[in-house]
Amino acid sequence: MQIYTENVYICKLHFFSFINVIALYSIGMEIIKKEQNKWNNFFIDLRKQGKHTFTFDEVRKNFNLSEQSISQELYRYSVKKQIIIIRKGFYGILTPETEIGGMLPPDMFVDALMKSLDKPYYVALFSAAALHGAAHQQPMVYFVITQTPSPRSIRNKKMTLFFVSKKLWEPFAIEKKKTRVGYLNVSSPELTSIDLIYYSKKCGLNHVVTVLQELVDVIRPSMLKKVAKTSAEIPVIQRLGYIFDRILNEEKLAETLYQILHNKTLSFIPLSTEKKKKGALDDKWKIIINTEIDPDFMIPEYYLRDWNKQVQWQTT
Repeated sequence: MQIYTENVYICKLHFFSFINVIALYSIGMEIIKKEQNKWNNFFIDLRKQGKHTFTFDEVRKNFNLSEQSISQELYRYSVKKQIIIIRKGFYGILTPETEIGGMLPPDMFVDALMKSLDKPYYVALFSAAALHGAAHQQPMVYFVITQTPSPRSIRNKKMTLFFVSKKLWEPFAIEKKKTRVGYLNVSSPELTSIDLIYYSKKCGLNHVVTVLQELVDVIRPSMLKKVAKTSAEIPVIQRLGYIFDRILNEEKLAETLYQILHNKTLSFIPLSTEKKKKGALDDKWKIIINTEIDPDFMIPEYYLRDWNKQVQWQTT
C-alpha cells in the first residue's frame, strides 16, 4: 500500500511538472508573439508615416533590449527579406511595392541616409542628369556629392552608390526634386554640366558629351553664367564652352561662358586630361584638341573602379 501511494505521488509530481512546462512554454510563446507584434507594428508605424528607412538608434529608443538582441532581431528580419541593411546602422524596409531586386531604389533612402549622417549633400553627375531627363540609359551607379570628408562608398551585389567629397557649393545651384517619399537635393542642370566636365577624367569625356547633348535643353543661360562664375574653375569653363560651341553647336550657351572668359588671360589647356598635350589649337577657347569626341552610351567599367578614391574640390 505504501509503494502504491508513493507511485501515485510520483505520478502526480510528473503530471504537475508537465503542466508547469506547458504553462511556461505557453507564457514564453505569448511573450515571443507580443515581441514579434511589437516589431511588426514598429515597421508598420514607420510606413504609415511615409518612412521606408530607420536607424539602429531609432530601434534602440523603441525597444528595451540589449544591442546584441536588437542586432539578432534585425538580422532575422533581413534573412526574411523584410528589411535590408543599407549601411551600418541604417536600414531600409522592403515591400513588394518599393523593392527592386531586394533593394530600395536610392531615391527612396539617400535623403534620409544623409540626414542620419548629418551631412549636406546633393545627387550629382549622371544621376542628376538622369533626373533632369538626360540619360540614354539609367546609370548603373548612383552619385552623391557631399562635404569633406565623405562617407565610404557603398558597393555590393545589389547597388553601387559613390560618395564624392567637395568642400563647398552654392545653395542656389541645388534644386529640390520630389520623390515617392519626400524630396532629394539635386544639382541644377547648370551645376550638373560643370561637375561632369570637372570629373570628366573619371566619368569618360565621350560619355559626358553624350549626356550634355541631352542636358542642353534644360540649361538656362542666365543660371549657367551665375553658377559658372561662382562654382567653376577657369579650365572647366574653357572645356565646357568649347564643347557647347564646337561639338554641340549650342551658340547661346557657348557665348554665355565666353563672356566670363573674354577679359581674362588664358593658357592653352588640353581638351582631355587623360592624353598628351598634343593636337590642333582652338584659339578662341585656348583648347588643345588632343582627342576626338565619340559619344558613347555607357560608363566604362574602368572609370568606375577609380571612384572609391576620395575626390576633393574646393569651390572657387
